[in-house]
Amino acid sequence: MEAFSSITYDTLKALIVDDEVDICFLLSGILRQKQLKPSFVNNLAGAKESLQKDTPSILFLDNHLPDGFGLDFIRYVKSNYPEIKIVMITAHDGMAERKKAQSEGADLFISKPFTREVIDYAIKELL
Repeated sequence: MEAFSSITYDTLKALIVDDEVDICFLLSGILRQKQLKPSFVNNLAGAKESLQKDTPSILFLDNHLPDGFGLDFIRYVKSNYPEIKIVMITAHDGMAERKKAQSEGADLFISKPFTREVIDYAIKELL
């Protein structure tokens, strides 16, 4: 929390990586209500490009994407952008996925479908 003590949420950016456009719109709306600045992409290639252009504070990352697995992308993010907080959001939330996400460096793991309260908790927990 201390690192962001002089920053208001409206200066914080969030990137959503999910191939379900409705999830992207829903999550974007929740984040805007929390005064974050969300953007979204629908695949890992778009995520890499977006990260290079504008580094977010939080990355909401789905696992099953058209061009790969979010779980495998965590290591890339943590290696190149260690300050980004990663929240896995997936409907495939078995124990193996949770353990791999944690071991790769994800900060939180959220199951789909999620609620506004769960997203609120994630933002408070990470920032």
